[in-house]
Amino acid sequence: MTRVERAARHTFRALSSRNYRLYIAGQVVSVSGTWMQTVAQAWLVLRLTGSGVALGVTTALQFLPMLVLGPWAGVIADRSDKRRLLLATQSAAGSLALVLGVLTATGAVQLWMVFLLALGLGLVNAFDMPARQSFVYEMVGPEHLTNAVGLNSTVMNAGRLVGPAVGGVVIATLGLATCFLLNALSYAAVLAALAAMRVGELHRTEPVARQHGQLLEGLRYVWVTPALRTPLLMLAVIGTLTYEFQVSLPILATFTFGAGAEGYGALLSAMSAGAVIGGLVLAGRMTASHRGVGWSAAAFGLLVLVASVMPTLTATAVVMPLVGAASIAVITLTNATLQLTADPQMRARVIALYGVAFLGSTPIGGPIVGWVGETLGGRAALAIGGLAALVSALIGWRSLERAALTTRAEAGRPPVPGSPAPPEAEEGAPLRQRAVEVG
Repeated sequence: MTRVERAARHTFRALSSRNYRLYIAGQVVSVSGTWMQTVAQAWLVLRLTGSGVALGVTTALQFLPMLVLGPWAGVIADRSDKRRLLLATQSAAGSLALVLGVLTATGAVQLWMVFLLALGLGLVNAFDMPARQSFVYEMVGPEHLTNAVGLNSTVMNAGRLVGPAVGGVVIATLGLATCFLLNALSYAAVLAALAAMRVGELHRTEPVARQHGQLLEGLRYVWVTPALRTPLLMLAVIGTLTYEFQVSLPILATFTFGAGAEGYGALLSAMSAGAVIGGLVLAGRMTASHRGVGWSAAAFGLLVLVASVMPTLTATAVVMPLVGAASIAVITLTNATLQLTADPQMRARVIALYGVAFLGSTPIGGPIVGWVGETLGGRAALAIGGLAALVSALIGWRSLERAALTTRAEAGRPPVPGSPAPPEAEEGAPLRQRAVEVG
């Protein structure tokens, strides 16, 4: 076996699981369809109204359910067979895309219908996300979790590159409705993959028995466990102010560099390309750890700050691949570290809070970053996100370091010479941590 073959096998080692191979194949098809619909839906709203406000409302409706219902959706996922729950949520999402396609094709579509369907999709996604993310663990187990999460991020960003490009061609040649109908059809790939899985090969977590107070139980569990609380609080800050690139980059491209939509597309494409490459590198080489969360957040913040002071659009585009790679490192390491740290009976509730911090914060951060950009300019809109990531990493570093030391102690390894003693158990040490490598 050549060195290249060994490297490829290591990078894609999660694919050794048949169930995960089926899952990722379905995701490749579905994610491209999702991004295709995202582009088509934006064009549809603008065609119906010509209003940027209406477009913002549509986006907010898709993310608000995650913010409001995310923690409760995590409870439902912990109580459920995750594969069966995903069969239901993916079927519902495909049906909503089909309805939007039919309404558009027949000319019956109106703005309120788009709003309603966007809200419906947001509701579905709120329940789908914790089940889907925690199901990755059940497919690959702890050994390959970081690798699988990295590959998932790579597929998502590859879809961001391919889906809008294909969507633009389809809109121009076959019309908006075709994008929605193709997206509806793409869900069949996911459903077929889920149906074909070998249930006996899953690392299943038994559903939690229904009891009163499980939502508060999950919130309390996270709050008293610094190894979970600190990464989530960091991600909440970063998700609110740093991951608002759909707001900061158009402002930077249009008002700072005078490049308009083409400039925005160049910056976004450069960032997405870096995210794809970074995701593959991360999947092959990095292991989940609390220290990794801190380092990646700090690097992400510094790179965003560097991008914000670049003198030209071209110079900014050169930095954006590094920003994209760092962004993938943050979400991949945070996701995998949270899943490996959480008690299995709490995993979906913890990952639901991850979704709230990462996605549910969009309706809050978007207006803030937009106001900063409108008032102080595009560079400031980008810089506030860089500062948020960097400061959150610096503030959270001590707690992350304690979590890393606790993990090392629980794994039976001696602490690094010269390091302070690990915190006592009552300070909130992880309840379950067996597979996270530290350092």
